[in-house]
Amino acid sequence: MDTPERIVVVGGGLAAYTLGDALRSLGHRGEVVVIEKEPAMYDRPPLSKAAFAGDIALDGLAFASGGKLDALGLRLLSGRTVVGIDPDAGAVTLDDGTVVEGDAVVLATGGSARRLALPGSDLPVVHVLRTFADALAIRAAAVPGARILVAGAGLIGAELTASLRSRGVEVTLIDNVEVPLVPAVGQPLAERLHAMHAAHGVDVRVATISSLEAARHGWSAELSDGTALRIDAVVVGTGIVPNVELAEAAGLDVDNGILVDRDHRTSHPRVHAIGDVARTRSTDGTLHRREEHWEAARLDALELAAVLVGQAPAPRGAGWWWSDRYDVHVEGVGRMTGDGTAVFRGEDVAFHLEGRLLVGAVSVNDPHAVRAARRLIDQRIPVEAAELADPTLPLRELLRSARPAYAGR
Repeated sequence: MDTPERIVVVGGGLAAYTLGDALRSLGHRGEVVVIEKEPAMYDRPPLSKAAFAGDIALDGLAFASGGKLDALGLRLLSGRTVVGIDPDAGAVTLDDGTVVEGDAVVLATGGSARRLALPGSDLPVVHVLRTFADALAIRAAAVPGARILVAGAGLIGAELTASLRSRGVEVTLIDNVEVPLVPAVGQPLAERLHAMHAAHGVDVRVATISSLEAARHGWSAELSDGTALRIDAVVVGTGIVPNVELAEAAGLDVDNGILVDRDHRTSHPRVHAIGDVARTRSTDGTLHRREEHWEAARLDALELAAVLVGQAPAPRGAGWWWSDRYDVHVEGVGRMTGDGTAVFRGEDVAFHLEGRLLVGAVSVNDPHAVRAARRLIDQRIPVEAAELADPTLPLRELLRSARPAYAGR
């Protein structure tokens, strides 16, 4: 593929910023135009944590100042919405009719918070958490003593619940499963993490919302377990849906995400997709799960930058993520489900071992363990379950053992 001189990026999240930065690092000197409907390009993870811990400004979340963007040669069109793309022409149309043309178009449109579809879901006290404005709206409702119902106890819902409790909010946390996050962290750690909510005074329930309505002195939520709650606000944290509308309208292949190959190329050679919205389709047609983690968006962008300048992307390691709640920091790498055996190192670290290959690890307040595990996974260094379980054996010793890469069981 010829190196595109002018690149138009739709979306201004982590994937878009990383792409622009990486292109410059790799020597690309052509124009890079980023079109973002938000007022700035900013980082999202602090929205469920730092945004509730103290005063926070959008500038404090921005990936770069205006000066740095200028230095990078990134032309940011913020507060603008793309209403259509023309893949053959490499052009996008903005909401005011302006057409921006490029040699390549990159869709980094991310996802939107999943909304409820039930009576009362359009009430003004129903919130989601995806943007800076969302965080400000929830924060305004999070006054001490307020009663807030959080629907969804995944990573975002759990982080937000902890943040709300830190502000003195009375939180009811509901999920449709008894123990969320089992696929991500395994059963024992998932149980431990979920139990933290009740220990911090959260009303934890296995339920969904049946309806929301105005009550005599505020608002009411009826749950699937038959109870009715007096509430001041609801926050829905039940995942995202990929923003595929532009791609779909342009005739690109879409299936719960914009379908791309390993080089992040969509079904049109002039259009690429990265980040939360992209879903890889292998050459044999196999569809892979979309990765909705911060690290995955960053790696997508780094890989695509290499592809666009005609270089081979660096090998991609196991997926990595992190989460913070109350006084604990949780990190994970790889997978904790599927074929294999669970191995535990004390109460804070869990591994998933397939044969003699480590395929996943999760830790509570032990990020060094996950970093070491990540290298063991990526380098395919064979290990024994007894070694992983031995807390007196530093994991870095396994890295130093210089064993040959493992080729099979």
